[in-house]
Amino acid sequence: MDSAFAHINSPANAPSPVRQVAPPQTRLAQSLIGPDTSIHTLIERFTAWTVQIGLVVDHQRKLIGTVTDGDIRRGLLRGIATDAPVRTIMNPTPRTIPFGEPRGDILAFMHREKIKHIPVIDFAGRAVDLITIDALLAPNDQPYRVVLMAGGEGLRLRPLTEHTPKPMLDVGGRPILETIIRRLSDSGFSEFHISVNYRADVIRNHFGDGTPMNVAVSYIEEDMPLGTAGPLAKLSRDVSEPVLVMNGDILSKVDPVQLIDFHRENGAAATMAVRTYEVQVPYGVVDVDDHEIRGMREKPVTRHFINAGIYLLGPEALDLVPGDRAFDMPDLFEACRKSGLTTLAYPVQEYWVDIGQLDDYRRANEEFAKIF
Repeated sequence: MDSAFAHINSPANAPSPVRQVAPPQTRLAQSLIGPDTSIHTLIERFTAWTVQIGLVVDHQRKLIGTVTDGDIRRGLLRGIATDAPVRTIMNPTPRTIPFGEPRGDILAFMHREKIKHIPVIDFAGRAVDLITIDALLAPNDQPYRVVLMAGGEGLRLRPLTEHTPKPMLDVGGRPILETIIRRLSDSGFSEFHISVNYRADVIRNHFGDGTPMNVAVSYIEEDMPLGTAGPLAKLSRDVSEPVLVMNGDILSKVDPVQLIDFHRENGAAATMAVRTYEVQVPYGVVDVDDHEIRGMREKPVTRHFINAGIYLLGPEALDLVPGDRAFDMPDLFEACRKSGLTTLAYPVQEYWVDIGQLDDYRRANEEFAKIF
């Protein structure tokens, strides 16, 4: 027996005769099979577990095919014996989705394609999750508060923001802030706190208490500008779970549930979403050491991580926000570090745009229909 798949086929791990409902990671583990696993073994799995698809993977866990109940039935009709390996009946070109796709987009795709389960693969083609339609449709309420920072004046977007706060500018036929709330609601979030200052009335009149969107909306009043973290001091302190914080002028397809999983699995007190930003020097760069040329680089590109304006903050981090002055997110993360708390960066590969200038606003409107 191939040692890479010994845990799958060994008697010690034979399936229980009692059908079980699997949580996400168990669901993935149940579905993984090697190409030489027998059809009979897979039938036994389908009988015992709720997972009704086999993900055929190689030694590096790269997905090389899938096998469903329908594949088995078609194989039997062709006269293939049940002791034959699953590679003889697998679909070698299954539909997959890349890691990081938001829940709402996955659900829409599965409805459109009329499929019940779909493998998730990473950049190397490895199977990292198995999503089922039942899991997506199950109650998915997230016990996490969301704070949306919407108090800025948006001076760089004048004249558009002369009478409208930046998060309420229309992109794709509705306010930016409404798109943010709708996407987070699709992922199971239902409690929103909006920090307001400039033209707060426009935001209040549009969202009210959130009832029309089937969410709960309350407001954090900034009597004076409190920075990008200061308004958090006005949250009630009975917080036992991390709080998702997001700037109100960002459109992104970052999956907040995966951000939460990353934060919790790594024991972070504060996690910041970051994005790679490239800067190209428009000239040839000369490396000089005491007048001696050590090397030359033609128009080199330097890469930096930039703050993506999305955060997950644990109660211990929130306790460090002062309540009497302006306080920015860099200040909070530095305070966490000085207190010995774990601060992490979560790289963002998904679509992301910070609508801070007129060019960004125009681009967001051009891309909205294609992206969202």
